[in-house]
Formats: sequence, C-alpha cells, structure tokens
Amino acid sequence: MKKALITGVTGQDGAYLAQFLLSKGYAVHGMVRRSSTADVNDVRLRWLGIDKQVRLHDGNLSDLSSIIRILREVEPDEVYNLAAQSFVKSSWQQPLLTGNITGLGVVNVLEAIRLTCPAARFYQASSSEMYGLIQEPVQTETTPFYPRSPYAVAKLFGHWMTVNYRESFGLHASSGILFNHESPLRGIEFVTRKVTDGVARIKLGLSSELRLGNIDAKRDWGHARDYVRAMWLMLQQDTPDDYVVATGRTVTVRDMCQIAFSHLDLDIDRHLMIDPDLFRPAEVEILLGDASKAKAKLGWEATTPLEAMIQEMVEADLARLRAQGATRQ
Repeated sequence: MKKALITGVTGQDGAYLAQFLLSKGYAVHGMVRRSSTADVNDVRLRWLGIDKQVRLHDGNLSDLSSIIRILREVEPDEVYNLAAQSFVKSSWQQPLLTGNITGLGVVNVLEAIRLTCPAARFYQASSSEMYGLIQEPVQTETTPFYPRSPYAVAKLFGHWMTVNYRESFGLHASSGILFNHESPLRGIEFVTRKVTDGVARIKLGLSSELRLGNIDAKRDWGHARDYVRAMWLMLQQDTPDDYVVATGRTVTVRDMCQIAFSHLDLDIDRHLMIDPDLFRPAEVEILLGDASKAKAKLGWEATTPLEAMIQEMVEADLARLRAQGATRQ
C-alpha cells in the first residue's frame, strides 16, 4: 500500500486529493496546523465522508522540525504540498505571513524531504496568479511570470525552489501551475463561493444583494475534483516536470455570476452591486491557460464545464442553508 502525506489536507484541494488517493488504495496522512478551531477544521473531510480514513498529524510549514518528525513517522511515497496562506486579498494585509508560509514553507518541506526521505516524490501547488500582468495572451509552462500580489510572489518563490531542488539534489519534484479551480468545498471568501452562497441567500430571502469588486476580470475556471487528478498523474511519471492545469476557456466574473443567478431564476441587475472597496490594489485582468502539455504527457484534461460546476455549488449552498434552518420566516 502506497502512503501519501498531504499538507493542507483540510482545504478544498487537500480533501478532494485525499478522497482520490483513498480510491486508489493509498494510506493517506495529512498535516494540520494546531488551531483553536480544530473541532471544525475537518469539515471538508466530513463533507466527503472520509474523515475517519485520513490520519492527521500536527505540524506547521514554518516549523521544519515538525515536518521532519512527520516524515520520519509516515515514511511517505508521495508528498503533496497544498498548504498555504492562499487568499490573495489577505496577502496584502499579511505579506510577511504569506511569504513565510506560502514561500519559505515550501523550502521547509523540500529540505525535510531531502534530509529524511529523498526517494519520496513531491508535488508543489503552484498558481496561475504567478503570471499576473500577463506577458502572453495564453499562458503555458514557458510564459514569463509577472506576479501582482504578495501571494503570487510567494508562490513564485516556492515554484522556483521546487525547480532548484529538482535540479540541485535530484528530487522527484514537480509543480502544477493550477489555474482557478473551485467546488462546493471552496472557502466562502473566494469569489466563486461568495457568489454561489450569495445567490442562494437571495433565493431564500436571507439577503437582497451581492456585493463584488471587479466583475470584468477574466478567469479560467475548472473543478477542483478534476485538478487533483492531475496532481497525482504528475507524480506517476518517470521524470519530474512542471505542468499548466487549466480548461483553456476564460470568462468574466460577470459571466460566472450570470450562470449562478440564472440557475435560480434571479435577476442579476436587481441584486448585484459593485463595491469599489473590494477591488484589488493591483488587478490581474485576465488568465487563460494552455494545458496541452498535461494532455500530451499525462493524458489529463478538464471534464467539468463551468456551468455544471457553478450549478453544483449553488445547489450545495442551498442545501447547507436549508439544513441550518436559514430561511425567511
């Protein structure tokens, strides 16, 4: 039985990856940060019904000793680094924390693997945000990076350190440059989930408006359930490499909102409000990925259309709110 260690296992991607690896017969271990909210931190694992099948270990990306301890205990065949301060807006408010966890944290994991289990295969969660102020209309593995947020800068550091450890120490270390990927497990602070939850609340009479910032920004959105499969495929290859993971389709935030509002027969013009305070200090206007390399070498491609994903998220948020008894009296 193969063993996998997932940092960030309680997040959206970590939960779906854990579910996928369990279906492949893996023993799945997860590293979790000690928190006063520990009683609710595994909500995504519970949502998927796998919380009893994943063994959790206390650790932190900022603490090299804890990572070494966990690696020695687990002796994993594969390590997936999905943990990060991953909310772009918060990275301007907490740039040092973002740099420490999202950037330097990657090096802590790589160094721990080098010292403890150098034969283990490593996956780094890189991000399309690294492209930022795009240098090419369609982004590939060779497109120059131009990060536009502390989060993106930190991700870029982790990305290049992964390349450096691969080339310097011969680690089987790969990076997935993942474009936006969402699901019913996405955090409420991210725009897609903010939209689907907001639309559900309007439908149930709990709210009358949805406030957003720049709705003209364009994104390449896929489903997290599809994207974790690409992560696994990267670590099954004989040679480590970096891959763009994307759908090849970009739409505006406005268009994404329209899908959600239309699904519940709501008038977007009546309920959607633009709030200048929600604009980013430096905007990433458009992202569009070319996953040709992933298709050719991994046999991977996105399978879930944006429309189906947003509708799934809306229905999940309706179900959550109804289960909480959150309807207009």
